[in-house]
Amino acid sequence: MESERKKLKRARRRVEQIKSFYWHLVVYIGVNSFISISKLIRNMIDGETFTEAFLDFGTFSIWIFWGIGIFFHAVKAFSISPIFSKDWEERQIQKYIEKDKQQAEKFR
Repeated sequence: MESERKKLKRARRRVEQIKSFYWHLVVYIGVNSFISISKLIRNMIDGETFTEAFLDFGTFSIWIFWGIGIFFHAVKAFSISPIFSKDWEERQIQKYIEKDKQQAEKFR
């Protein structure tokens, strides 16, 4: 019974993390869209062409830097581990078990 409660609690925590990520993503898109459009309009009022205003690094720099934060939030929320996945761990464990068996057989 206790393990079922722990599973439910863990599942609820995961759902909250994913929900938090989606809210973060909505705010990211909304705020950055507003900032980028405002910056485009301000640059065009200051005499730049649309292309010059659009290609200005400052127009989209916040997308890049905040986007890095969004990426790490997604990795945490969805338990993505591109480097050290569960499969990788299992393969490493099996590799070392086999290596130990081979070493033990040498001395028999």
